[in-house]
Amino acid sequence: MNSDMDERGQPALAAAAPEAALDYYLITSETGAEGVVVEEFALADDFRTVGLNTAGWTAADGVWWSSAAFGRAMREDPGLRARAHAVSRPEAEAAYHGLGGGELPGEAWLRAMFHDYRLLPDSPPLRLSPPQVPEGFHDTRVYRVLFAGEPSLPRLAEMVTLAAEAGDPRTRVVGTGALRTASDVFTWDVRRIGPGAACSVDLTAHLGTTSDEALGPLLRRLTTVMRHAGPVPVTVERFS
Repeated sequence: MNSDMDERGQPALAAAAPEAALDYYLITSETGAEGVVVEEFALADDFRTVGLNTAGWTAADGVWWSSAAFGRAMREDPGLRARAHAVSRPEAEAAYHGLGGGELPGEAWLRAMFHDYRLLPDSPPLRLSPPQVPEGFHDTRVYRVLFAGEPSLPRLAEMVTLAAEAGDPRTRVVGTGALRTASDVFTWDVRRIGPGAACSVDLTAHLGTTSDEALGPLLRRLTTVMRHAGPVPVTVERFS
């Protein structure tokens, strides 16, 4: 993707190196890392989430397990969520090796450990109003990526320009960002939904062609930046 500045002068999301397909977390205690959790959302053709797979390994047990209940608890239990830290695959590999697990298996092997699938609520796009497609574009879509918890604001600089009052818990929109490709324009807000409880990335995509090939990687990248800022992704909804 070719990044640019939007018409308001906001920085576009920087291009990133290819990412691991799975999401990795370290589960920690006061004494350090205890285990590794690996997750993957199942997506509909238009990038809405329809399910979640969660697998993990702890040094105490030394075996891989799969648990939809654990994935739910990571999002609903603030205590467990505070112990779950998003990491890159290389960081997960280092921790796994340091805990005595040896070499972290490849992603195809890890997917084979997904046995306890969590089905997420799914419905067609919730059209709150008729889509307003600007002249020169083929389609306009609006997505919300919902997260449990609240991000560390300094870690969002890669994806948004922070609002002047972003540190005030009463501020709803804490930052905005934009990206332009050859034919598409994307804008997004990071929004608080109850201080400390939940937040979202609200993305508007103006698509210049019938292709939405740029949309999936962008949603993935925004979600990854937010994960590494602290909150845990819950679902991706489409509103138009």
